[in-house]
Amino acid sequence: METSSTTEYDRLIARHQAMRLRRQLLAPATGHPGAAYPPVGAGTGHHGGYGGYGDESGESGDGAGDGGAGYDGAADQRLILQTIGLVTPFADLIDHLYAFMFTRRPYLRALFPASMEFQQTHLARMFSYLVEHLDRPDELAGTLARLGRDHRKLGVRPVHYEAFEEALCEAIRHRAGSGWSGELEAAWVRMLRFAVAAMVAGAESALTEPPYWHAVVVGHERRRPDLAVVRVRTGEPYPYRAGQYGTVEHPLLPHTWRQYSMGCAPRSDNEVEFHVRRTGPGGVSAALVERTAVGDRLRLGPPRGSLMPEDDTRDLLLVAGGTGLAPMKAIVEQVAAHRPRGRRVHLFVGARDRADLYDWPALTELGGRKPWLELVPVADDGPAGRRRLAEAVGRGGDWTDHLACVSGPAGLVDEVRTRLVAAGLPPARVHHDPVARR
Repeated sequence: METSSTTEYDRLIARHQAMRLRRQLLAPATGHPGAAYPPVGAGTGHHGGYGGYGDESGESGDGAGDGGAGYDGAADQRLILQTIGLVTPFADLIDHLYAFMFTRRPYLRALFPASMEFQQTHLARMFSYLVEHLDRPDELAGTLARLGRDHRKLGVRPVHYEAFEEALCEAIRHRAGSGWSGELEAAWVRMLRFAVAAMVAGAESALTEPPYWHAVVVGHERRRPDLAVVRVRTGEPYPYRAGQYGTVEHPLLPHTWRQYSMGCAPRSDNEVEFHVRRTGPGGVSAALVERTAVGDRLRLGPPRGSLMPEDDTRDLLLVAGGTGLAPMKAIVEQVAAHRPRGRRVHLFVGARDRADLYDWPALTELGGRKPWLELVPVADDGPAGRRRLAEAVGRGGDWTDHLACVSGPAGLVDEVRTRLVAAGLPPARVHHDPVARR
């Protein structure tokens, strides 16, 4: 027998799909997802029959669906920043947001992982990012579109954003207290609707791409007590490029996805390699290192990132720390298979000790047969080690005509990037991906 919450959920989904079809039939020329959202005025909230994303008018006053044209993000940014103290810290705002949303719509809890810690931290960062970049809507829309494509693997549908907006309005009212105003809430709602429209557009632009790929573990090598090289094979080709990363879901932690760089160049047998270091108890990394065996099934989210541009044929400077070696190994393999004539590669690898060079034999075997590849190991045992690695890179040559790719802990990336830019390498040619692992 269906529960009342499940029945309500089905009605919401059906209503959303019906309204979306109606808009397409009546206004097929409306070419942007912002048409799904009604205008936002002062005092807009969740009171008095919340219409949200199921509104039938098909009108939009926020310009959210056309890359930001017509949306004055700078004005909303000024208002939000002027009153930011009323709703921060974001952790408290988000606690109330989720508590209200799960109480009001309990069926949504199943879309989230059992532990909400990472989710709440991620949302706090996203709020900060939105506010910081709101005056650059075109740039922001591109980032949000990619986020929307990624959210498909979580089962998120546009109708779910209605519940989120309702909960956000409630949380703002709760946090702001007597400082609340209709103008404040409207600015937050406009910002959210802009973000949602861009995410929905991103999701709809990727309808031909699977939201995730099923993969079977075909190899699991424990290189250190806290590190494993995991090889998986997908049933369908996983369309990544060397230097990219993907998200991984482990069956022990449903709805919990973490990012890992691929540690090999694309292969014809659909085999993909990940280098995983356990960073603490629990979490996806611990499950992959300690509780994974050949035959286990994982899910992979779409590949993302652009660590190495495909159309740049300059000599390469690669700098890796820890499991940041994974994308560098993939890049070296890619260059070995498709190397432009005369191209050279210099790879600096930071490690705490010889044992930390967990994949060095594979690299040295490759380097022994490739005179164009220079391998340089550097002792790296914490902050002082990161400085040593950055200094070794700086002393290693004139890199001003190179393309640099850096991967590893945030501190290492910052140290190396600062050193290279100071030495004359244009910032645009120092590439790195902010890959979070847990």
